[in-house]
Amino acid sequence: MLTIRLQRVGKPKQPSYRFVISERARDTQGKSLEILGQYQPLARPAFVQMKTERIQYWLAHGAQTSATVHNILVAQGMISSKKRKSVRISKRRQEKLAKKGAAGD
Repeated sequence: MLTIRLQRVGKPKQPSYRFVISERARDTQGKSLEILGQYQPLARPAFVQMKTERIQYWLAHGAQTSATVHNILVAQGMISSKKRKSVRISKRRQEKLAKKGAAGD
């Protein structure tokens, strides 16, 4: 399955990302099929450059997006959907948070 995701590039503590399309099982630093744009989160405002036609092409041909890329595309107005949660909380952590919330009430 093909997925559009971010590939980290740049110096230490100065992240810059590329939008790439690759196989989901492949390493993010491995070979990708195509570079679809770039994202620099530390720039103010955050710098986003995308090849919109190519992203629409891959989405039309069944490519999926990672949660972070999905949220960026929603913020840029390329797709209309709700944002996804990009952080997963384990069951053990959810239980601890529930206990802490019940004790605070």
